[in-house]
Amino acid sequence: MRWKKTLQMVDVHCEGEIGKVITGGVLDIPGKTMLDKMNHINEVDDSLRRLVMLEPRGCLQMSVNLLLPPTRPEAQAGFIVLQADKAHPMSGSNCICVVTALLELGILPMEEPSTTVVLDTPAGLVTARAQCVDGRCVSVSLDMVPAFVEHLDTLIHTDEFGPINVDIAFGGVYYALIDVEQVGLSIEPGNARALADAGVRLRTIINDQVVVQHPLIESLNEVAYVMFRNRIDHATWQTCTTLPPGRVDRSPCGTGSSANLATLSARGQVLPGNQLVSRSTIGGEFKIELLGLTQVGDRAAVLPRITGRAWVFGLHQIGVDPDDPLAAGFMLSDTWGEGF
Repeated sequence: MRWKKTLQMVDVHCEGEIGKVITGGVLDIPGKTMLDKMNHINEVDDSLRRLVMLEPRGCLQMSVNLLLPPTRPEAQAGFIVLQADKAHPMSGSNCICVVTALLELGILPMEEPSTTVVLDTPAGLVTARAQCVDGRCVSVSLDMVPAFVEHLDTLIHTDEFGPINVDIAFGGVYYALIDVEQVGLSIEPGNARALADAGVRLRTIINDQVVVQHPLIESLNEVAYVMFRNRIDHATWQTCTTLPPGRVDRSPCGTGSSANLATLSARGQVLPGNQLVSRSTIGGEFKIELLGLTQVGDRAAVLPRITGRAWVFGLHQIGVDPDDPLAAGFMLSDTWGEGF
């Protein structure tokens, strides 16, 4: 065996959503800040993301989190989310996976009954509080970056579904939030393929018709994901985030739930101290709490706290043979969907 690159990874899932963590093999990425490093991956050198995400080493239904030294003194570790389309600045489920891996593998010291970890992300600092029992993270609560509304009740024109109302909100990335009955579907496992394909198509249409721009971060200027939602009762929401090129998030989605919380606050439907539940397509749940109100530039914003669980299920190592003709990775539409 003769590898020209070797990576060590921890296999972790958060309520069914796989968020592997690269713990060895990458010393650092160029850039002064975590945002600079993410932009370097997206704009200069995408080879690492392709290596771990694309076939034959990767697959569609997962993310991979690149663990890096923090760029800010307040943080103990930094990470960047690598996904099928590009590197992204933040993800709640992936953040829960990272914290669980850091503590359960002893990369950072675990203290019982609670351990606080501050993470440096391209979207800003995230404070995580892990509840720990007998060497296990039984839950992780994230004080997320501030979430805010960009547009409420924006009318989008589509050939397939006719006119639909869309909320656009930021929860770490930009989301288009759509009440699922507008596309004639329900959020359930049997509809996952149809929801994924609809979400990918709508994302393109929405980005063609709506302008978004984060007030402080110039490179955050497009809708990253479409989240379908369905209100079950006054405190419980079904959520289904769709990710390019065509799959659904297995978890309830922390950043999407933060964006949804911002829309509820803007409509006066939640107040500081209120708690909600986000329930995924397969029934996993996150607890969502509105901690308080703040500002992001000129935008009224909310401070969300997301609580969920993750499990470590494996350790593995991957490498690349210098003669491997598929070292750059590949995708096929049978798995990756029509968005491929």
